[in-house]
Amino acid sequence: MDFLKQNDTKVECRNQITIRIASMSIYLLGFFFAMFLCNCVHLLLRPISQPRIIAESMVGLLLSNLEFVRSRFLNDSEVQQTLNNIVDAIMVCHMFVVGLEIDPNIFLQLTLPEAKVAYSGVLSTFVLACLITPLLNISKQSNAVFSSCLAIVLAGTDSPLLTRLITDLKIGKSDIGRFIVDAGIHSDVVSILLIAIGYLIFDPDKNFQNRSVIMMLKMMAILVFQTLLASKVVPSVMNWVNDENPEGKPMKGSHLVVALAFIILICSMSPVVGYSKVLSAFLVGLFMPREGRISKMMIGKVNYIFRTIFYPLFFFWVGTEAKLSEFEAAKIASWGKIIIPFIIATSGKVVGSVVSGLLLGFHWPESVATGLLLNIKGHFQVYLAINAYRMNVISMSTSIALVFVTFLTIIYTPVVVAKIIERARRRSPTQKMALQCVNPVNELRILLCIRSPQDVNSAINFMEISRGPVNPGIMVFLTDMIDLTDQIAATLITQGEGIDAITVTDPTVVEMREKITQDVNAYLNDNCQGVSLRRMMALSTINNMHQDISILAEDLMIHLIILPFHKNQEEDGRLQVGHTGFRHINRKVLRNAPCSVGILVDRGLGKTVISRSSISLNAAVIFIGGKDDREALVYAGRVARHPGVKLTVIRFLLEAAGDSVSSRISKAKVNTSEHLEEMKIDDECFAEFYDKHVAGGRVAYVEKYLVNSGQTFSTLRSLEGQYGLFIVGRGGRVNSVLTVGMSDWEECPELGPIGDILSASDFSVTASVLIIQQHSLKGELDGLHDEFSIM
Repeated sequence: MDFLKQNDTKVECRNQITIRIASMSIYLLGFFFAMFLCNCVHLLLRPISQPRIIAESMVGLLLSNLEFVRSRFLNDSEVQQTLNNIVDAIMVCHMFVVGLEIDPNIFLQLTLPEAKVAYSGVLSTFVLACLITPLLNISKQSNAVFSSCLAIVLAGTDSPLLTRLITDLKIGKSDIGRFIVDAGIHSDVVSILLIAIGYLIFDPDKNFQNRSVIMMLKMMAILVFQTLLASKVVPSVMNWVNDENPEGKPMKGSHLVVALAFIILICSMSPVVGYSKVLSAFLVGLFMPREGRISKMMIGKVNYIFRTIFYPLFFFWVGTEAKLSEFEAAKIASWGKIIIPFIIATSGKVVGSVVSGLLLGFHWPESVATGLLLNIKGHFQVYLAINAYRMNVISMSTSIALVFVTFLTIIYTPVVVAKIIERARRRSPTQKMALQCVNPVNELRILLCIRSPQDVNSAINFMEISRGPVNPGIMVFLTDMIDLTDQIAATLITQGEGIDAITVTDPTVVEMREKITQDVNAYLNDNCQGVSLRRMMALSTINNMHQDISILAEDLMIHLIILPFHKNQEEDGRLQVGHTGFRHINRKVLRNAPCSVGILVDRGLGKTVISRSSISLNAAVIFIGGKDDREALVYAGRVARHPGVKLTVIRFLLEAAGDSVSSRISKAKVNTSEHLEEMKIDDECFAEFYDKHVAGGRVAYVEKYLVNSGQTFSTLRSLEGQYGLFIVGRGGRVNSVLTVGMSDWEECPELGPIGDILSASDFSVTASVLIIQQHSLKGELDGLHDEFSIM
């Protein structure tokens, strides 16, 4: 009998294990099916730019409210409790990472415009909600503390979700995108901290009754101790782990376990005495150091896992707690609990943003857009709405209504961003400011930038060869690029308004500008025909100087900006390493300029004495094709008119002969519709240049038939020593076989493949190079540039 009982026990255990494994398999299959549905719904919503959280919420709520799902999965209390524990763990980790991503020094930045806009939005929404929400009877019992808590939630912002939406909608690098993200962080931090303080004073499990003084003191002491450990002791542990595990080496498992265990221990302190584990995790993360390998790994891994796995599970849990069939749709009050809180939150944010924006000098449309985007709510607000029902503070119908309010604050986001982009596009140039588009009867307007007196001679010679016909001539705005240091900033004097409002009295700057002015005036006194000149100044820090140059170009309706190469020529003819700051300026101007841009690599142009009575400069323009080469060709047409310049146009053509594999591939690349259309435009532009300058014998013409980029390189090298100035396009070529692969070894990508080869340190020390990029209208292809400015 004992033997039979043992066998029965074994069989029963085996059956239980089999049932458990089968149940787990079904749960996993259900989870993967839900993930599949999330991806499908997200793809369907992509045409209207809806974020992934909308797809996750739709799938989670619908699946968890299906009757057979509830009967199969959710009638089991053990399954429901497990799901609750998983979601609580998810929110603890989520809030810990939210706090970890925020710099605690944010509290020292209260005077920044972002902080002012954020706090004014929080304040206006809080006041409006406190006045109106008590009239809605949202809580089961009239409770002023709950109404205040709800007002804080409505006044908050889900900054992680806001950051992700701003990035996904492609305005994260713009000034308004960066501004909104920073303001969202301020709004998020202040609202969560107010909730954390409220939890310390009031007990939500007991209908928000005041806690005893002893309990408050106990919680406060634990929180202070926890914060001190997070801000003072944890950095030492992190530094030790980071030192033992440098970047590039696998992290030791024991060190990782020690670090994580120590963090979990600290997060667990205040919940022991009854404080919220979610808020505790946020506070620990907020005061922990963000630097170091451990912190970066936690942020990256946790965000990735949550985004791909746990967030769909979170909304499935929301659906299990919020049974949609119990939403009292027949009652007008139920819909009022959705619409009125949404209006309160939205109007409060917009009013606060507009008022503070007007005081800060922002345009009101951008202020309205900022307020609408700062109204975004997310996972934390949904979690609070469900927990309010679990604590029996509000009904299930009200809890569902508040969840829907959260979704409403997200749905309109793509529309707001689309309006921002549309307004930015309207404010960007509608006229192409390029040499190719200059009317022959109008003067050519050039913003000629120089860094020091060393650039003056090359600038003078550039003006000389660019002057073209005396009528209409050129208008040159000679602009000094001055780095705004603290020493120079202390000497600034503001007089009046406009471009010339600021005067620099620093002796070094004054002496430099006077020297430049004397040299330029000496040239103009002898050769003033066809050249008009104004002195300008781009006074800014290195990081912002590109903005000053672009603003000057836009205000002055410039056709061509000329920037000096960041490297200067040394006495032996070689180019020095150069100033990396000015290199970044050149790159940013190339990206953001409202007109065509040229970079002048001076290797002897400033030392040449250009005469109008005899040939003193041999120049060559290299034409392969594309918009930048066409722009270079148009500029070369002005140079060709100068009697002291002997110009040669060298056209690189793809050799049609040959039946090798590489030749057939080259032909296939050329015969695309886009390339054929570009070649047609190239031929028309070159034919016009040929008729004007080559046919009359003023310009020499050379054709080079090449097969690939290797022959292009060798041909360029063969030109060494023949010319004192090369004029080339930066790029803009469509699928050009003759330059493909050259970018792989570029030393200075801002010069383009041809300009980089001609400017290389092992090329001629006497050949200057002018690299030109044609202006492209913003929004012409994929919309505005990522770093557009609109604030």
